[in-house]
Amino acid sequence: MAPAMKVVVAPNAFKGTLTASQAARAIARGVREVFPDAEVVEVPVADGGDGTVEALVTANRGEYLTAKVEGPLGDAVTATYGRIGSVAVVELAAASGLTLIPRERRDPRRTSTFGFGQLLIAARRPDTDRFIVGIGGSATNDGGAGMAQALGYRLLDAAGKDLPRGGAALARLERIDASGFEPWAPALEVKVACDVTNPLTGPLGASAVYGPQKGADAAAVKELDAALARLAGVVERDLGKRVADVPGAGAAGGAGAGLMAFLDASLVPGAPLVVEAAGFDAKLAGADLVITGEGRVDEQTAYGKAPGEVAKRAQAAGVPVILLAGSKGPGWEALTRSGVTAVVTLTDGGADLQEALNDPEGMLIRAAVVACRSRKWT
Repeated sequence: MAPAMKVVVAPNAFKGTLTASQAARAIARGVREVFPDAEVVEVPVADGGDGTVEALVTANRGEYLTAKVEGPLGDAVTATYGRIGSVAVVELAAASGLTLIPRERRDPRRTSTFGFGQLLIAARRPDTDRFIVGIGGSATNDGGAGMAQALGYRLLDAAGKDLPRGGAALARLERIDASGFEPWAPALEVKVACDVTNPLTGPLGASAVYGPQKGADAAAVKELDAALARLAGVVERDLGKRVADVPGAGAAGGAGAGLMAFLDASLVPGAPLVVEAAGFDAKLAGADLVITGEGRVDEQTAYGKAPGEVAKRAQAAGVPVILLAGSKGPGWEALTRSGVTAVVTLTDGGADLQEALNDPEGMLIRAAVVACRSRKWT
């Protein structure tokens, strides 16, 4: 008897419609309609933004936990994080995310990562030896200062008083007192999944590039950029760490810089970190086909997004890849150079885009059926 076909299903979230694990389940159902005897392995993936915890915990059968923390404006929120053995998986957005505050209250001059610091404390246990941190989707522009305050650092003004929370207050930063922070023992490896390369300040920095989407006008962008520059200068003087120009320092309103400065974190490309941590390579062994996907595919999917990373690893292993997408954007053809054999959209089965939005799960099942029946990978 011939061995059963093995299909690895490793999609990203279909943003705004399906989480990565929901997408994986739907695709798996479509595969089984065409190949009922197939071994289907679900490996939801992400690239460091929203959905990192969900993808990693589901892929590794870890556990979900919650903690009560302060939201970006101080309101109480319940943040979800994950554990996979001795590894804690945390997202900044769960505590300090843009979706936690309505548009009319968004003000990156005031929003703080304090709750994110509380979440890190909650996620740390005596047996924890590593953190994987996703920092996409933040509402903040405080350079991780609020996180530092939650961890025990004191950020002081010229009068020796603690600064209030928020990015604007950093303009008055005079000194960082680290005596209240107890270095975590045993020492923890903190890896930050970071899919941007922006420096902390300047025209490509946190405030200029991401401040407007968080509610900053031109005056606020200028104010926040100067405040982050002040933070970087004091960090270098008081903590001996130069972070301003490190690629990724400007991620999440400068939280990338803060994590390096206050927790000795390493910033690494998000997609490779998360895809590897999801155990994709081991699950790829013996596979006949890989199916990945996300809501919209374009040139960026091939360079830095999780489906592109999945395709690259499958190509190296000699396994064909089909990518399912809600729609195609400019440059999607670049995926063919990353090992993607075929791209199938949710409308390829004859439905229109509105129908796909109304029933994304059903449409993704149908797209998987279309893809499998097409035999485009053979």
